[in-house]
Amino acid sequence: MNTKEVVLKALALKKCIPAFNVPHTPMVKPIAEAIRDENSVAMIQVARVEWEKMGAISMERSAEEYAKYANAHTLLHLDHIPVIDEDFKRVDYLSLIERAIRAGFQSVMIDGSRLPLEENIAVTAEVAARAHAAGIPCEAELGAVMGHEAEVPPYEEIFAKKMGFTKLDEATRFAKESGCDWLSVAVGNIHGAVAEAVRNQKKPEAKLDVAHIADLSRVTGIPLVLHGGSGVNHQCLLDAIGAGIAKINVGTELRQTYEAALAASNGDIEAARDALYRRTRDYIHNYLYNGDLMDAISK
Repeated sequence: MNTKEVVLKALALKKCIPAFNVPHTPMVKPIAEAIRDENSVAMIQVARVEWEKMGAISMERSAEEYAKYANAHTLLHLDHIPVIDEDFKRVDYLSLIERAIRAGFQSVMIDGSRLPLEENIAVTAEVAARAHAAGIPCEAELGAVMGHEAEVPPYEEIFAKKMGFTKLDEATRFAKESGCDWLSVAVGNIHGAVAEAVRNQKKPEAKLDVAHIADLSRVTGIPLVLHGGSGVNHQCLLDAIGAGIAKINVGTELRQTYEAALAASNGDIEAARDALYRRTRDYIHNYLYNGDLMDAISK
């Protein structure tokens, strides 16, 4: 499948492509099998924070594991490569993007959201040019999708004050000048925490400003991406997909399912994989209504 075309087709169908994070390498197999068995289409993805602070080991190791279980329903995506990371340290992002291209990732994400607008545009344009030269699409982020930082304000304050929300005027300019193919936006969504002390806490149920999503879709004219998909209010999520969200990232919910099953089974990886397989199928079928998406995309 051509990744860019798949996301554009999902947008046209008012569907979304789920993108499942794999912070632990053994998670790849059950997720790939669940996607296949639901006759859906989805990305399997890994972010820098997941090999720096969790159990993903490296992007290359994730790509190798993906190659074992990839099927006609799956795509491999490189999630969050920050220019400035959650600890506010500068990252050698270009070398990571180049490694991902060599490893066979079918799309990449550059996250310059902690930069001033001008620099975010310039960095994204640089990465998008390299990705396009390799024949793959580039995702970017504008606005502040919070959650990975060590200290985050209470969720209700974030939503009420629209803290970090993507601005329409900036999104208009960003889409025109950056060359990105999809844009991750901040519209009430939050990431799951990565700090060890709070990693296993339940995320607050996020709300989404659906009218703002529709406006962002209108002014950018490109597919929008929702990060922090775990725990979002169900009706808000469905409305957001109709308003222009064509890709949704899901990490915390599946990670916690896997880790809880692993702990409950005294480290039995196959038991944890089975729990994750069932939860992934349930999420695709009952939460996204994305069963049989392959048939719709193929038409």
